[in-house]
Amino acid sequence: MPLDLPRIRACFPALTSPDVYLDNPGGTQVPHHVIDRMVDYLVTKNANHEGAFATSQASDALVNEARQAAADFVNAARPEEIIFGANMTTLTLHLSRSLARRLQPGDEIVVTRLDHDANISPWLLAAEDRGCTVRWLDFDVEDGTLRLEQLDGLLSARTRLVAVGYASNALGTINPVATIVERAHAVGALTYIDSVHYAPHGPIDVQALGCDFLAASAYKFFGPHVGVLYGRHALLEELPAYRVRPAPSEPPGKFETGTGNFEGLAGTLGALEYLTWVGETFGAEQAERYRGRFTGRRLLLKQAMGAIRAHEIEMAGQLLDTLQAVPGLTVYGLTDRRRLDARAPTVSFTLRGRHPRQVAEALGRQGLYAWDGNYYALAVTERLGLEGSGGMVRVGLAHYNTPAEVERLGAALQRIASD
Repeated sequence: MPLDLPRIRACFPALTSPDVYLDNPGGTQVPHHVIDRMVDYLVTKNANHEGAFATSQASDALVNEARQAAADFVNAARPEEIIFGANMTTLTLHLSRSLARRLQPGDEIVVTRLDHDANISPWLLAAEDRGCTVRWLDFDVEDGTLRLEQLDGLLSARTRLVAVGYASNALGTINPVATIVERAHAVGALTYIDSVHYAPHGPIDVQALGCDFLAASAYKFFGPHVGVLYGRHALLEELPAYRVRPAPSEPPGKFETGTGNFEGLAGTLGALEYLTWVGETFGAEQAERYRGRFTGRRLLLKQAMGAIRAHEIEMAGQLLDTLQAVPGLTVYGLTDRRRLDARAPTVSFTLRGRHPRQVAEALGRQGLYAWDGNYYALAVTERLGLEGSGGMVRVGLAHYNTPAEVERLGAALQRIASD
């Protein structure tokens, strides 16, 4: 059945506000499942790990449950392939240090100009430290899609890593990650996928992708501020870890430095329980697509993300129609209505005669929350020639946003454009 937006929205306490949350690419709102899990943890399980007493043991059990749920979400082969941390950026910087130990002068790393800087700067720094060459995969400024025809020319026998985003947090483009992984592996390179922006919008299957690493942040898929990193177990075993001496020597513990954000992991489990409910309640039409490959919670999570994806493709069309009806407004990225399956419902734009910050402030005064600037996708705004003029305004839908909210956005922009 289609998503029942009143039932969906009833799960999110923040959505009782009259304000419109279009800032979702920077962080989504959380359902009561998350709040209840975090409160329960702090009241009944709040302890450090590996203690010989009840609260510590209950805390450890919850962490294990959260790790298994995250493995189910991305279809990891085993829970030990999931590393938790502060956020995607911190995890990536941490792991890049370990991967840099394998690099030699003259080795090559491929990054893209469509990525968030968290999947660019860690590799630029690693290359600088190790004397490696960085090669850049460009994107088409007209439609915001990666120029895949350039990729084979960038790959060589010296390529050691290809870093690419699953979806652009600036332009919404969903990249052909499986194809990129296949081409990278053909020359013996590892692959590092930033799925932060894609994770709340569609199903992830790391085994089908064949990627070596995939990072996400729970606060982008309706959870608290926690980072999640998948890594192939054999790689995690062989990579050196920068850790204190008493810490575990095996993954995932050897990469999880210090005491974890256990209440955050409880909330992450709550977010995945919410998505499991979405799959069970609204994902029946997706079942045939995934049944046979997945069972149990893994199937329900794929059903949830499949149902969300189908709903958001329609919403993306309405959002583009609404924005492009505003005089003087320029949308950046993919606008072809026949290719909406290749973009997330995230759209960045400029409004003639208005600084992006002015537009965001004017929207904020009307109770519509939107971002402005470069959103750490610095390479994108530089490539578009917009960094020096304040970047763009970005609005991003989640599955809980309504058609009426999109109409309200359109009316507000019409007023701003006419002032």
